[in-house]
Amino acid sequence: MATWRIEGCTAADAAALARNNMSAFWEDPTWILIWPKEITREFMIEQAAKRYPRILLSDRETARHQKAVDAETGALVGYARWILPPSHSITEDGSPEWSEAQVPDVSEDEKKHFEELAQSAWWNGRKEMRSIDDKNDAVMDRILAEKPYIKLEYLAVHPENKGKGIATALVESGIRQAERIGLPIFVMSYKAGRGVYERLGFKEVERVIQDDSPYGGKGEYGAYFMIYDVSKAH
Repeated sequence: MATWRIEGCTAADAAALARNNMSAFWEDPTWILIWPKEITREFMIEQAAKRYPRILLSDRETARHQKAVDAETGALVGYARWILPPSHSITEDGSPEWSEAQVPDVSEDEKKHFEELAQSAWWNGRKEMRSIDDKNDAVMDRILAEKPYIKLEYLAVHPENKGKGIATALVESGIRQAERIGLPIFVMSYKAGRGVYERLGFKEVERVIQDDSPYGGKGEYGAYFMIYDVSKAH
């Protein structure tokens, strides 16, 4: 039996999300190349914590945020961010679609404070790395323009909690919503996460493999474009 719950996020989760997400991506051999070598994981966690309230409250109409929470300790152990197409973000009665994963709104004063906090964060990656995702973005934009998809934009599990089925539980939660709404899911996966999606029925439709050695990487930076087709899955 799972020992965690899947819940919606609030702005108060910012610090816990920063620690979970930065720790997860710090394990990615290409992602860490974005930052100067002297930058530490703890520093990035501190900076991300300043940015996350604004991120959580941005694009509330279409963005949906979920966290996996340890049922015993209450600790946040995983995170998923989903983007609904604008055409499917509101139900027939005018209420938000998938409302339980929509971050609750805050006051204008709080928004102003969170904006100032985000502006104070350091977030300056290496300039030479800025174009590494240009090819990936072009493929993603082309696929997403074909028809409406629910986009899984972000999935992260702290390294200490990997292998426990947390990522699977988060993705399965999104799959249930996709089946209810009747929309396929799109995700751009990196190599480390591809197995989770394959096991859950996602199919690879395209991939882009780049050489990241000019940036100091190990030589292969792979992006795998995958789709969960609700009709075919059924």
